[in-house]
Amino acid sequence: MELLVLQGEVGLEELANRFAVSKMTIHRDLDELEGHGLIRKIRGGATIESGTQFESDFRFRERQGQDVKAAMAEAALALVEPGMTVMINDGSMAAVLGERLVEKRPLTVITNNAAVMEALRLDTGITLIALGGTFSPKFNAFFGSLAEAGLARLRADISFISSPAVSGLEVFHMDDSVVRAKRAMMASGTRRCLLVNHTRFDRTALHKLADLDEFDFIITDKAPSQTALHALESAGLTLTVAEHRETLS
Repeated sequence: MELLVLQGEVGLEELANRFAVSKMTIHRDLDELEGHGLIRKIRGGATIESGTQFESDFRFRERQGQDVKAAMAEAALALVEPGMTVMINDGSMAAVLGERLVEKRPLTVITNNAAVMEALRLDTGITLIALGGTFSPKFNAFFGSLAEAGLARLRADISFISSPAVSGLEVFHMDDSVVRAKRAMMASGTRRCLLVNHTRFDRTALHKLADLDEFDFIITDKAPSQTALHALESAGLTLTVAEHRETLS
């Protein structure tokens, strides 16, 4: 798992040589890790990169790309003013933003993200509304009918939504319960901001989450592919690139 965090992908033969065991032993280890939802087996090895039906465990995602997440969080903070009510969804990117919200206090923060709850629970400048529901260790957040019912009764000035896949002008996620919670947050936000790593463009996943034009703001870390940029430009959508603090439209 340490190698996967560092490299994103590992080979079966590489692992067998590194640990001086047989390939069959590595196969069994990978089967066990996949059974726990921690990795995705691919031909000749394993990966923690997202697939159409797979997202890696929160514990590993939170250790990746800290500089990228910090830059995107900085850009997102520019949309927040003291006194606002802010919604933060699940995800490691959202967790970094959640921790930074203390810089804009006083705020009311509504979240299903356990990392955000932990970061903000003792801050006197934050009114924290923690959504209940069924806890998912994989996503480190709460989902299900309780979370969705709570969101239906709440309203926020802005909702921050993250996604592991954007293809063309559509946004996707691999888990249906996560999609329902994100959709409920979108419905409860006066304005909506999508947070998406540039590597997640030109990807798809099992469930459609939204159309890009449902978001008032789209923030990424670097300019995505020309294909993705052309799609955004043709639709008249604006993309904020956090790394260079510039806006592409």
